[in-house]
Amino acid sequence: MSRPAIVLAMEPSRTEHVLPDEILGRLDTIGRLLDPEPLQRLDDARARRLLSEAEILITGWGAPYVGPEIPAAAPRLRLVVHAAGTVKGIIDDAIFAAGIAVSHSAEANAVPVGEFTLAAILFAGKRAFRFRDLYVGDRNRDRTYPMQREAIGNYGRTLGIVGASRIGRRVIELLKPFDYRLLLFDPMLDATDAAGLGAEKVDLDELMRRADIVSLHAPSLPSTQHMIDARRLSLMKDGATLINTARGILIDEAALLSELKTGRFDAIIDVTEPEIPEPDSPFYDLPNVFLTPHIAGAIGLERARLGAMVADEVERFAAGRPLLYQIRRENLENIA
Repeated sequence: MSRPAIVLAMEPSRTEHVLPDEILGRLDTIGRLLDPEPLQRLDDARARRLLSEAEILITGWGAPYVGPEIPAAAPRLRLVVHAAGTVKGIIDDAIFAAGIAVSHSAEANAVPVGEFTLAAILFAGKRAFRFRDLYVGDRNRDRTYPMQREAIGNYGRTLGIVGASRIGRRVIELLKPFDYRLLLFDPMLDATDAAGLGAEKVDLDELMRRADIVSLHAPSLPSTQHMIDARRLSLMKDGATLINTARGILIDEAALLSELKTGRFDAIIDVTEPEIPEPDSPFYDLPNVFLTPHIAGAIGLERARLGAMVADEVERFAAGRPLLYQIRRENLENIA
């Protein structure tokens, strides 16, 4: 079987480390890498020349839209692999309609998000950020010593996972060595499925009431927007922690800020809506908020895992083996 022609399309400044020389070399062994310089648009002379030969198109963050004109511009194209998570907003329906296979590296991006969430859960259970602030502020332990006698820590706490998504399941797997009671809300799972994951299936209201730590892992869909609203936030225990490494749109942020201003519970927030809060947003200043700039997913050297997964998928495709991470058009309604 001849080596398939491979074309790259992504924004180099946003995808550093995704395709290091080692992975580019591997791709050029599996197939023929027509140009190591990624396309940043698909409608100029260089793009037309490369696409006319392309059998595999590898996209990534900042990729131009793979639109309805691509099947005609790339008549040999058989596979699009996205070296990132969601393909929504990147891949047009026409690609699926043309019978071109689509795959992605969301599984690779789930690894660092799971790790970040695990760290957030453990720190939340120990109330590490509050200890840090008091200790640094006082330069003594007059207030931190009494806190150690409170009902905090990570033994026997109740943890609520919202969404048995790819990342939600990875977090559940990472939590197995720890002594948590796990609650799980996911309308797609029944009680037996949840028990198989080591969790108790509950509805969302019950999870919000019972959990000491709530971690969000639901996809951004019309049905999940503002699923964590004012009423559900009011159900949270005093002293609880809300963790969001999923999407900001899942939470009614005005209601969240209203609750957080009372100091009643804490939040670890990696994603917001809008993506960057306004400069005067209370998220930056509230002492019970630990805010990070959307870093839970693959950053720095972690991005090479995305490229490695792409290379694995391309190798399977070139060898005529089934893809592991293929996305079908009917899947899009229920995935992030």
